Amino acid sequence: MKFVNNLAGFQTDCDLWEYLLVAQPNEEVNEKVLVEKDFFRSNYEFVVKTKPHITIANFLSKELMEETLGRWIQNICNLHTSFNVTLNNFSGFPPHTIYVRVQDPQPLKKLAAALKILDGFIQSNDCPPLYLVTKPHVTIAEALPERIYNEAVKEYAQRSFHASFTVEKLLLLKRDASMKYHLVNTFILPGQTLFN
Repeated sequence: MKFVNNLAGFQTDCDLWEYLLVAQPNEEVNEKVLVEKDFFRSNYEFVVKTKPHITIANFLSKELMEETLGRWIQNICNLHTSFNVTLNNFSGFPPHTIYVRVQDPQPLKKLAAALKILDGFIQSNDCPPLYLVTKPHVTIAEALPERIYNEAVKEYAQRSFHASFTVEKLLLLKRDASMKYHLVNTFILPGQTLFN
């Protein structure tokens, strides 16, 4: 996965890592998405490298900030409960990305909005602004040449996909110049209570 647009051009002499806060589907939904990724690869001869996930936040940060960010993220997660996500059919971001749509993005957007408080801490440590998801989705293929995108979006408009899973935890991943993500932390979302 590439740096998101607002992080891509950031240049610094500091030792910054890219962090990605994601929700991952359960094993059954993960397999269904992987089937779609394989279908894309075999039909368009375009390698799709990312594991199925929904990005909630993306940012560059110094490794020494990791522990503090981890505490803040867990505190924010403690204020939210687990929630269901339904994936329904396909769409695209012209001219480069095909994805599976999230039917009701509000729980993910609400969680992302709560994470905005991290931005002040991140920027006060000479790091670029935090990127929060505005259109939650599960990527099938990205960074496509426009020609392949135009072919694929027509085909995926005819295909159907439907699956649901419960988001019970978030994963914080990081990568450096090696471009391989490593798990930093897992943040649990409390289960829903019977009494409100």
